[in-house]
Amino acid sequence: MYLGLDLGTSGVKAMLIDGDQKIIGSANGSLDVSRPHSGWSQQEPSDWIRATEEAVAGLKANHPKELGAVRGVGLSGQMHGATLLDAGDRVLRPCILWNDTRSYLEAAALDADPKFRKLTGNIVFPGFTAPKLAWVAKHEPGIFAKVAKVLLPKDYLRLWLTGEHISEMSDSAGTSWLDTGKRKWSSELLAATGLDEKQMPALVEGTAQAGKLRGELAAKWGIAGDAVVAGGAGDNAASACGMGTVSDGAAFVSLGTSGVLFAANAAYLPKPDSAVHAFCHALPDTWHQMGVILSATDALNWHASVTGKSAADLTNELGETPKAPSGVTFLPYLSGERTPHNDAVIRGAFIGLEHESSRVVLTQAVLEGVSFAIRDNLEALRSAGTDISRVTAIGGGSRSRYWLAAIATALDIPVDLPADGDFGAAFGAARLGLIAATGAEPVSVCTPPKTANTIEPVAALSGAYEDAYRRYRALYPAIRSLAH
Repeated sequence: MYLGLDLGTSGVKAMLIDGDQKIIGSANGSLDVSRPHSGWSQQEPSDWIRATEEAVAGLKANHPKELGAVRGVGLSGQMHGATLLDAGDRVLRPCILWNDTRSYLEAAALDADPKFRKLTGNIVFPGFTAPKLAWVAKHEPGIFAKVAKVLLPKDYLRLWLTGEHISEMSDSAGTSWLDTGKRKWSSELLAATGLDEKQMPALVEGTAQAGKLRGELAAKWGIAGDAVVAGGAGDNAASACGMGTVSDGAAFVSLGTSGVLFAANAAYLPKPDSAVHAFCHALPDTWHQMGVILSATDALNWHASVTGKSAADLTNELGETPKAPSGVTFLPYLSGERTPHNDAVIRGAFIGLEHESSRVVLTQAVLEGVSFAIRDNLEALRSAGTDISRVTAIGGGSRSRYWLAAIATALDIPVDLPADGDFGAAFGAARLGLIAATGAEPVSVCTPPKTANTIEPVAALSGAYEDAYRRYRALYPAIRSLAH
């Protein structure tokens, strides 16, 4: 048996698979986000351990025998978080999360140094880890002086699981400290934020062994033999392993809290000025490109909270077949935007409201706004040399057929829905645990799921959607001056 642990923003998911990659069971532990100030987003690392314990306890209650047979553990996690530890591995402050934008000034200052884009292949985004440390150095110098190790969220879980300070390439590529082409820490970039390599975890590939489960935990969970822990992956690369998106040109769109358009690459293809992320993949000698929007289902959930309806109720009111855009446009920049704008200050908007703008019209605009933001990502990836001819949809938002049809129409490419199953980050992490434990060939394990059905673009709406997208594109520069 193989265990995948996915540390998300809203919870930890634990999944068990067997040697044939059949899912035996899964369980969850819940997490909350603290937002003490505008633009801040934090979590206590101790809560990650509690939520992991909850999730594994859920598995143990329903599958004790299978959990006892675990031989490999894979880790996946929310990226970019700054978990700061002292020399005794004690947490110094709450972890600053991926969607925290407080360090936008520090990010701009680092990004102005040309060596960051040259070595990392990426813009220094406010959500990345390096500017967070620059912020801590400036605003919390007493804490910065005590930093002995900086760990990404899933790697703090690894420390608890194994006692080891280890990370891997895909997650570390989102720190702004990795030489992404060479797949190693850059002492030059670390020095630019007042750090050195001793404060970083050791690096392995995502498929490699990266510690063994501590005996105390193995006994608590009823695991009899040695269980190796894989390097694992950042959440998007782990989802790609779960989806089999590991070969050149394969792509998926993820409609989770954030939205991601992800394409696997056989070569390193940076183009930082497009705000496309060029990261290492979880598999050796493989990279990926990724466009990211900060609010996907988060935008719908915000709309649901305002209207007092559930997200499912709102999408059900629309039916399954898209209508022509109404003239109301929604910009989903509720916490800033990454690709293609790299703008932490911009905020969302409804444009074109009139007396007839009902709740249904606003819901339609929200789904279209997120779809057009993903179209922005597609155009950015194309400009960076990746041509995507179709995508597979994953994430909670993919349950809405209307939304998927809107995305297919906005992107003008087919959207595939995988056959029933859970192919997300926890499954990808379990696959990496299997590879690390058995030495199996990664590509033979990370195969794509069967396609249940394909949603084609709605040809009759193609002109209307193109017009609406042009309106959408014109609005960012129009409102930018109001936010800055």
